[in-house]
Amino acid sequence: MYKIVSKQVLNPTVTKMEIEAPLVAKKAEPGQFIILRTDENGERIPLTVADYDREKGTVTIIFQIVGATTNHLNTFNEGDYIQDFVGPLGRPTHTEGLKKVAVVGGGVGCAIAYPVTKKLYDMGVEVHSVVGFRTKDLVILEDEFKNHSNVFKLMTDDGSYGEKGLVTNALEQLIKEGNQYDEVITIGPLIMMKFVCKLTKEYNIPTVASMNPIMIDGTGMCGGCRLTVGGETKFACVDGPEFDGHKIDFDEAIKRGQMYKEFEKHAYEESCNLLKKEVE
Repeated sequence: MYKIVSKQVLNPTVTKMEIEAPLVAKKAEPGQFIILRTDENGERIPLTVADYDREKGTVTIIFQIVGATTNHLNTFNEGDYIQDFVGPLGRPTHTEGLKKVAVVGGGVGCAIAYPVTKKLYDMGVEVHSVVGFRTKDLVILEDEFKNHSNVFKLMTDDGSYGEKGLVTNALEQLIKEGNQYDEVITIGPLIMMKFVCKLTKEYNIPTVASMNPIMIDGTGMCGGCRLTVGGETKFACVDGPEFDGHKIDFDEAIKRGQMYKEFEKHAYEESCNLLKKEVE
């Protein structure tokens, strides 16, 4: 059993939890993920390591409430225990040899982008962070990014906070200002990453995209995270989750991701009804 040390609501649909898991914290690196179960009857879900504290022996996760399990997990509070917390899994983000990097995050994907940003900045790399959200109410980790970035750009679709526009607008502006990046790292919705990679390909900038959004069971057995990279079949959870963004078939990944939307919606609604009955 793993104790929830702290819980924080970041916005109406995103929650941050710090979990006591010393063995995982000892080896966790940015880019990796864990698999958890809320209880002995719960499903296994992968969640990215958002941060870790090796001295305290804790691992931080940030999750969006989109399905039955994340909805159930959100009912847990500080002091409660979850059944399983296994990891770290996946390949860590490659950080060696980089001197100047742009990290582009979107929505809840910023929870994955932040630990990468933090590690690069602490290594002495010049980091330019571009983060995007639909509206001001959905902004997360603003101060954390600011404290670990040499340049910070915050974009909102509706202009309610930061600058109005897309992350690609801000990234292209930085490129046109003469910034020469060794690499661009992008993490967020598939459609966002698709257009970030399309932009960087035009400027011939090496780009890494995290395919965390398509992972399901985290082992490669379910096949849900199957994708095509450079004409070859890969699995996000065991071969990644990060790949050369210029080689990913995003259209295929987006199409496959849409297959599960109705199922997730149904499971989420059933979970909500069960929770209501328990309260009654």
